[in-house]
Amino acid sequence: MELKDIRGKKILVVGSGISGTGAVKALRHVEAEPILFDENDKLDPKEVRAKFAPEENVQVVLGELPKEIEESVSLVILSPGVPTDTEFAERFRARGIEIWGEIELAYRIGKGRVIGITGTNGKTTTTTLTGEIMAAHCRDVDVVGNIGNPYTITAQDAGKDTVTVAEISSFQLETTKLFRPDVSAILNITPDHLNRHHTMENYAAAKEAIAANQTKDQICVLNYENEYTRAFGERCPAQVVWFSSVRRLENGFYLDGEEICQARDGEETRLMNIHEMNLVGVCNVENVMAAIAITSAMGVPVDTILSVVRQFKAVEHRIEFVATKKGVDYYNDSKGTNPDAAIQGIKAMCRPTILIGGGYDKQSEYDEWIEAFDHKVKCLVLIGQTREKIAACAKKHGVQNIRLADTFEEAFDICTRQAVSGDAVLLSPACASWGMFPNYEVRGKLFKDLVNRLEDGE
Repeated sequence: MELKDIRGKKILVVGSGISGTGAVKALRHVEAEPILFDENDKLDPKEVRAKFAPEENVQVVLGELPKEIEESVSLVILSPGVPTDTEFAERFRARGIEIWGEIELAYRIGKGRVIGITGTNGKTTTTTLTGEIMAAHCRDVDVVGNIGNPYTITAQDAGKDTVTVAEISSFQLETTKLFRPDVSAILNITPDHLNRHHTMENYAAAKEAIAANQTKDQICVLNYENEYTRAFGERCPAQVVWFSSVRRLENGFYLDGEEICQARDGEETRLMNIHEMNLVGVCNVENVMAAIAITSAMGVPVDTILSVVRQFKAVEHRIEFVATKKGVDYYNDSKGTNPDAAIQGIKAMCRPTILIGGGYDKQSEYDEWIEAFDHKVKCLVLIGQTREKIAACAKKHGVQNIRLADTFEEAFDICTRQAVSGDAVLLSPACASWGMFPNYEVRGKLFKDLVNRLEDGE
């Protein structure tokens, strides 16, 4: 179905969160007739309708979708939190009804150039930095997607000179059709969300979809040190630009000692020393190299790029320095919601560390995370659904000082009692926040609140 064909048609939007709300507004912008559906019958219809202006007169259906509505719609817009392999979705496919996601809808509505960034870890930092670099070079820049600002909202006002920088999750990429960014990036692919994607092959395929429609005159930025992205580089339809934190490259961006370099046909240019950055950890060096590669491909002068990089601060909740209290440094890495992300968090620590881990079980394995402790973790404090599972894994790898807590506040109290001057306290859970918190932001903000309540002399 083409965008022009949905005018006046009934379109079912599934999911009443921020993505669904944005999709409804976008559909009304193109004169379609959206029906907002959420199977959660405990929602208050008045609260859902309050997300829209009264004159928008949005039809809202909660609980069970009536058959007559199901059979009347011409297209389904699926919010990313709704799995694509449910019996509900299959019923529409069986009738030949297309299923799009918010990214696809926004892409078809919007104009201008598009940067699409995905990966298991580093998306938010790289997207934010890329957005700031582009804003230093262009007048009209929108930073959207999984970062919290719906692409469907900004797409309505995008013009030919707009640059859209989109952070895109695997959930969002499952429902793309024609989406084709001018520059794409896959930062890394490591095990995550296997409770949704079931296999690594499915998960990797979802990530790779960001470049599926690109052509050889477009760019895909890939991590040479990740086995999945390196393999994808061999079959990527776009022109590949590599980055590496481990080795020199004949062409691409790489870390040589403490210097970020660029090579063209073996000719090396040194760009900057990593100590000129405000970010810590090899993971952030990779994020910076990816942002440099992306914005270089978009035509931004190198002096502009490096100036922004030097001023850029850590994204909230990603190895974010909070404060020093009584000689103890506190770091908020609440966005470390899987073991690979949490590996980067502990690798960034350079002192004895009391570590808060645990949370919702996404069916992850924790051996590699525990192995990355490298004797730096003097106490492991565990919370949430996974605490016993992680504790058993940690004991297997020789970790002795393990404490279990029933609440986050109890965990934090254990940390403050264990820490002495010269230590670090790190929240880097390796798990999602669900079950204890609505999202990782709330978890991270509670941690920061607790830190800031401490007296320097305590």
